[in-house]
Amino acid sequence: MNAIITVIGKDKKGIIYGVTSVLAESDINIMDINQTLLQDYFTMVMLVDLTMMKIDFEELKSKLEEKAKELKVSIRVQHEDIFKCMHEV
Repeated sequence: MNAIITVIGKDKKGIIYGVTSVLAESDINIMDINQTLLQDYFTMVMLVDLTMMKIDFEELKSKLEEKAKELKVSIRVQHEDIFKCMHEV
């Protein structure tokens, strides 16, 4: 099972580390990652593998929400299937 994680916020040190540390602690593998700066805004999209995840999906969402507050960014996580359905016309 895969998921899409998006991160958007004012650029600052530690965003990548903060998000990826939550994933590493939960045994979530990053399969693909894309990041860029749009003026002063950091944006990152990750495709992650949840197969070996040690926690349930709701707990992952909660941990990422806590990290988002700490980093003052927006973090969204969606199952890949839901993401695909939402973006099909």
